[in-house]
Amino acid sequence: MLGTSLLGRLRRRDPGDAVLRRAARLTLVASVLFYACRYGVGSPLLATYALFGTIAAGAFAQLPGPASQRARILVTSLPAVWALIAAGTLLAWNTWAAAGGMLVIGFVVAFAGVGNPRLVGLASAFQLFYILASFPPYQPDSLPQRLGGVTLAIVLLAAAEVVLWPDPVSVSYRQLLARAADSVAAFLDATADAMAAPGPGARDGRRERAYDLVALLGLGRNSPESAPTAAGAQDRALRTSAAALREVLATADRLATDAPSTPIPDLAAARLLRPCADAIRAASRSLLSDAPQADLRDLDAAIGAAEPSVGSGPPDVPRMCRDATALALADQVRIFALGTRIAAGARVDVDAYPRLFEYARHGAWTLYWRQFGAHLAPRSAHLHSALRLAVALAVARVAAGVLHLNHGFWVLLATLTVLRTSAADTRTALRPAVLGTIAGVVASGLLVLVVQEPVVYAVVLPVSLLLAFGVGRLLGPVWQQALFTLLLTVVFTQLSPEGWRLAEARLVDVGLGAVIGVLAGVAMWPRGAGHDLRHNAARYLAASGTAVERTVEAVLGDGRPPEHDFDQVGRRVILVDSSYCQYHSERHDPRRVQLNWDAALSAGHHLVPGAESLLRRNPPGCLAGWPAAAALLRDTAGHLRSAYDDLAGEVTNGRAAGPMPVPIDCVDEVDRLRPLLGDVDSAAVRHLVEVDRWLAGLADSLSRIHPDADAPRRP
Repeated sequence: MLGTSLLGRLRRRDPGDAVLRRAARLTLVASVLFYACRYGVGSPLLATYALFGTIAAGAFAQLPGPASQRARILVTSLPAVWALIAAGTLLAWNTWAAAGGMLVIGFVVAFAGVGNPRLVGLASAFQLFYILASFPPYQPDSLPQRLGGVTLAIVLLAAAEVVLWPDPVSVSYRQLLARAADSVAAFLDATADAMAAPGPGARDGRRERAYDLVALLGLGRNSPESAPTAAGAQDRALRTSAAALREVLATADRLATDAPSTPIPDLAAARLLRPCADAIRAASRSLLSDAPQADLRDLDAAIGAAEPSVGSGPPDVPRMCRDATALALADQVRIFALGTRIAAGARVDVDAYPRLFEYARHGAWTLYWRQFGAHLAPRSAHLHSALRLAVALAVARVAAGVLHLNHGFWVLLATLTVLRTSAADTRTALRPAVLGTIAGVVASGLLVLVVQEPVVYAVVLPVSLLLAFGVGRLLGPVWQQALFTLLLTVVFTQLSPEGWRLAEARLVDVGLGAVIGVLAGVAMWPRGAGHDLRHNAARYLAASGTAVERTVEAVLGDGRPPEHDFDQVGRRVILVDSSYCQYHSERHDPRRVQLNWDAALSAGHHLVPGAESLLRRNPPGCLAGWPAAAALLRDTAGHLRSAYDDLAGEVTNGRAAGPMPVPIDCVDEVDRLRPLLGDVDSAAVRHLVEVDRWLAGLADSLSRIHPDADAPRRP
């Protein structure tokens, strides 16, 4: 009954058997290599590096994608692994040299992940390769054996990833984006039907399904390995496409809400939505297969046909408002389609959006170094994490060397295990690490006192591997630490028997490493990414508010296009997105007011593309010459900037922001402003409508952060 209960518990925690499959692969590869090197070749050193190379690459590396992609990443990482082991071997002659190398390598390896999430997944494994090689004895002549053992481990593990019980392919971000795009396209069709033949069609389940699937695109809702956070053009294009799709959905929802109560013949907005839906579907198909890229000629023709209708004939304000909203939606659809082209690796003419798609003009290395440089900033969460880890590991290496610990790398391994990105998470990891180690030490001590025959440890090695990396991981961190301690006893008893003193050394080393990890977590940026996120988001929102005001000044003829402000918003979003991803992996202070971060950050994400589109159709100075109307527009823009500043204050200090602006009905607003324009043609009214719709869209995104309890809720 106990075994059945335990098996049921394991299956509930690992429904797809992914953890057990990975543990089985690691067990088979590690056991085969250890037996072959230790007992076949008779080389304890070769066996050590083969075993720990398998553990580092198989248990500590978190790699994204299908089995073939993970195997390719492992094999291509071999040159870096060789360099790390060579550096550790050559610096092991002196404690301070090894600690200095640990400081530099620890920082570089951890910080390199700012440009590519795959490097984040390899960071812990890379740290372990240097740690293992940087301890005495100083034996440069043993470098070929060390490199040979690790190479065998990685190559055989990569082959096992593909051949032995490959994991089912998880849902990729591209697939999530394609599913969300199809649901948004269905909602656009329903909205077009509702506008042509009013009814409840656009408010059915298609709206809720679209919101649910678009919500899954948030960076914080995806693991660091699968989220498109790399600096390359394809990942950045996926982020651009996701932001555009969110804006398409929000704009379509406004159109559906404002649908006329009676059919209107030849409604340009309804006619424009259908090619928008077709373009979205074509773009989503290109994300998942080798299907041709979305052809935007039909969409461009529909946009061209809709634009004259907005400004021709006597002003029909309700119709112009709907058509202007539909044109803004169509522009976001073009951005989505162009983003999917770049994500698929195609070359795209991005002259229409020079700032939004500026990254498409540069190579991968240029983009990587730009992102690398952007994170060399005082408020970079990645910079803080890399420095904290590097200093902690360097201090641990000095302590292990000065105290002449026989298994000093256990100290660094404990520091690496305990240390987290915030002091609260570090304290949380400390208790299971210490309790699990104590339990493992007690069990190991009893084992070495009772069992003296080395053959017994050789026989139980596969079982101990499977327990440590399979069962232990599923049962929790205390069990994982205890079973890992037992595994180390089984391994080192075969390499260099030390009896019960091995368990004693393990307890001392883990205790020392845990203390160093806790001290580093408390002393260096203890508040973690949450503090950096609040500061970066506040600066980002403040810059967004400034860009809104400058854009309105441009269309009023009071200034040039706010190109510098757009660039500033683009630079600050890099730190915001990275802090946001790390923030989701940390524990949050329950006493602090929690903000709807998805809504707060999206309030600025679509500002630049929307402003660029607005200025392209409404050139600077298009509303010049009407001071009374200009005063009202400036007042609206000023209220929006104040709302952004209030939101920035809430983000920084945790205080409640002032009331968010409520979008004013387009018809009422334009009717209020038209008398102030005097006798003007429809083109001027069209410009006024488009500016008003842009400002109303920004107000709508701000209102979703703190929705009115009496207003209809939007997911």
